[in-house]
Amino acid sequence: MSDDATIAWLLEGDPAIRWQTLRDLTDAGDDEVAAERARVAREGWGAEVLARQLPSGDWGTDGNVDNTWRFDLTTLEILRVLGPDPSDPEVRRRIDLTRERVHWPEWFGSPLYFDGEEEACINGQTLAQGGALGAPSHVLARRLIGEQLEDGGWNCDAPQSTRGSFHSTLCVIEGLLAYEQSVGGSPEAAAARERGEQYLLERSLLRRRSTGELVDERFLHFGWPNRWRYDALRALDHLRAAGHPADPRLDEALAAVRARRGADGRWITETAPLDVPIALLEAPGAESRMTTLRALRVLRHFDGDPAAMRE
Repeated sequence: MSDDATIAWLLEGDPAIRWQTLRDLTDAGDDEVAAERARVAREGWGAEVLARQLPSGDWGTDGNVDNTWRFDLTTLEILRVLGPDPSDPEVRRRIDLTRERVHWPEWFGSPLYFDGEEEACINGQTLAQGGALGAPSHVLARRLIGEQLEDGGWNCDAPQSTRGSFHSTLCVIEGLLAYEQSVGGSPEAAAARERGEQYLLERSLLRRRSTGELVDERFLHFGWPNRWRYDALRALDHLRAAGHPADPRLDEALAAVRARRGADGRWITETAPLDVPIALLEAPGAESRMTTLRALRVLRHFDGDPAAMRE
């Protein structure tokens, strides 16, 4: 299948897929992209996510109050990636409700949701959600910047662990980038983020720096929602969003993305979503518009010539 045919297939999908496809893979103008993005809060996946919010500001529950934070974290992470316009009145109303009413559990000290809790991987996601959805947390950004390890990474097991983790580091640099974009720039956040990006680049996004061995075979299998889980496509998509140029250290990860493209020009979801409380996403093993969108825009960004996407 040609790239044009794959893009046409993406444009048949959910508004969240369509607006990002228009922005990242076509020559659509800003007005057309904005008009499609405006539909995310009112149709399809985005509308379904927003409709799940409870009067408490939380985003679902299985009846166990100790698990409510998992629903909040996962649901807001899905919403972040769907990308509704944060200035949309319906989005603004619902995010304000979460910002004002939702707290982490007592064992975390009951801080407000967007001010984070204890673990870097969770706090990175929370910072990214707040930045993307119009509730940036200066408190959380400062905390994460201060927790960066000597090697440039972050780890949920710090300070016991003094080495960065792929999972935690990617969550945090995604959060710092969203924070920067939301507040109009932050030299401190940008410096910490760039050090974190170098942590991943020095390891070719996949390998131990000490031995060169592949850290985890699962890094080469792509899915969504990722939540805290690292994979090479997610890392590449962050570097694309951060404006990184082509780099030889990305070659292996990019080759893995190309190798997983099907004969029909599409990618499948290879990994099961984690703790997803919403039955709206592509099932493992099925063709995935979200994975295909992310893969195509990564290849377009780093390869330049769309013809280079086909191998």
